[in-house]
Formats: sequence, C-alpha cells, structure tokens
Amino acid sequence: MSKKKLKSYPLSKMKDKYIGKIGTPEREKYEYALRMDILGRMIKTARLEKKITQEELGKLIGVQKSQISKLESSANSATIDTILKVFKALKADINFNVKIENNYIQLL
Repeated sequence: MSKKKLKSYPLSKMKDKYIGKIGTPEREKYEYALRMDILGRMIKTARLEKKITQEELGKLIGVQKSQISKLESSANSATIDTILKVFKALKADINFNVKIENNYIQLL
C-alpha cells in the first residue's frame, strides 16, 4: 500500500486565500477580531489568577457582571478606558506598542 504525501501550506497563505490578503477590509476585520479575542482572554486569565469573580471585578470598576463576561468573551465592544480600568483593578501592568512604518514609538 503506497502512502500519499499530504501537502502542507503556511498559515499566512491559507489566510490570504480564505480570509483575504493583508490590507483588504476582510483581513483587517479578521485581524481586529483576533486581537480583541486575545485581549478578552488576557482579562479572564488575569482575573482568574487574582481569584476574583466576574461580579467582584465588575464592582471594582463600576459595571455589571454581564459587562465583564462580554469583555472576556470578546473585548471588541469595550472602550480603551474600560479596558484600562479592568487591568488597573487587577493590578496588572499593561504596555502598548505603536509602530509607524517599521518604527516603534515609545511613550515617555
């Protein structure tokens, strides 16, 4: 019995083919949603590490438990102010990087 070798493709090529090339509206929307999903997971991970409930975190920043749940499942509806409040309440350091034309901007 002969074995048939499976072809493999890099993830970047698969994204280009099925989502859209970098710079297209479809790809931008996908990349944004992916970043927001990761941010939501970071919030949940930090909260669990501090051993506090969604309700307790909500009380710390003045929102309902349901808002924390929404943040953790997908942070794309949150304002930067809310996200900063969450990480401050969790006593977590956060860093932002801004890159313009291959140069990172550092805030002093």
